[in-house]
Amino acid sequence: MSRTRTLSLFLVLAAVWGSAFMAINAGLAYFPPVLFAALRYDIAGVVMLAYAAVVVDDPIPRGREEWTVVAIGATLLIAAYHAFLFIGESDPAVTSAVAAVIVSLSPVLTTVFARAFLPSERLTLIGVLGLIVGLVGAVVLAAPDPANLTGGGTVAKFLVLVAAAAFALGSVLTRASDAEIPIETMEAWSMLLGAGLMHLLAVGLGESLADIAWTGEAVLSLAYLAIAASGIGFLIYFYLLDQLGPIEINLVSYVAPVFAALSGWLFLNEGLTLNTVAGFVIICVGFALVKRAAIRTELRRRGVVD
Repeated sequence: MSRTRTLSLFLVLAAVWGSAFMAINAGLAYFPPVLFAALRYDIAGVVMLAYAAVVVDDPIPRGREEWTVVAIGATLLIAAYHAFLFIGESDPAVTSAVAAVIVSLSPVLTTVFARAFLPSERLTLIGVLGLIVGLVGAVVLAAPDPANLTGGGTVAKFLVLVAAAAFALGSVLTRASDAEIPIETMEAWSMLLGAGLMHLLAVGLGESLADIAWTGEAVLSLAYLAIAASGIGFLIYFYLLDQLGPIEINLVSYVAPVFAALSGWLFLNEGLTLNTVAGFVIICVGFALVKRAAIRTELRRRGVVD
């Protein structure tokens, strides 16, 4: 796959996942958090299974290795990440800015897990510096209130951190698996099983369909999260995970806040501040440090540098 196409898919993924924060915030006004996440993946899983039935020869996982990677995706990437994230964000103390900063730790956590499970994925010293610079950029862009970061909602903030850790670990373990399962099959069954796990958790928390306020905005937020952010987003994510590895693909956690800010500006009339611009520039510097070799190669191919 060409570098231009890889970059284009990466930016599309950052756009749909970044704008998902806006849809989540809108939907939490009408849905209980875990049930909201479960319904999102009920829809996404059914859609992706239908898609898999059309595009792959066998849309059902076969053998222990394939079901193992599906279980990893269902448990860590779908159920654990979204349940903890949605519960954490339902606390008023956890603003979108605070959540963005915590979730931006995902690439750093991925590096830690990769050292244990994927030695070949380790970054150089400059690459680690790029991760740190990117994290600083995400913090600047989100511009959280320092008092809010260290103030109330300690448990909720810890749950968001657990969500980021679950996603990072799931990315590494999925990459480490030797199962040759089609992306579409893996995604569909991970979503369906992950949704089932979240439904069980929702029942345990006392959430029910009676708690939902079915409004036009509720339906739109659920549809966007299920089709764009989940179906299309994870299809791109798993494809790029195979191409780039868990550390580089999880850099999307740094770029997504840029699109979260842009979508808030376009659809919610949230102003773009100097922090937004400065954070974007710093994130670009961090990304360039991590991807410096690929950028240099592409520039040479285009005759920009010798």
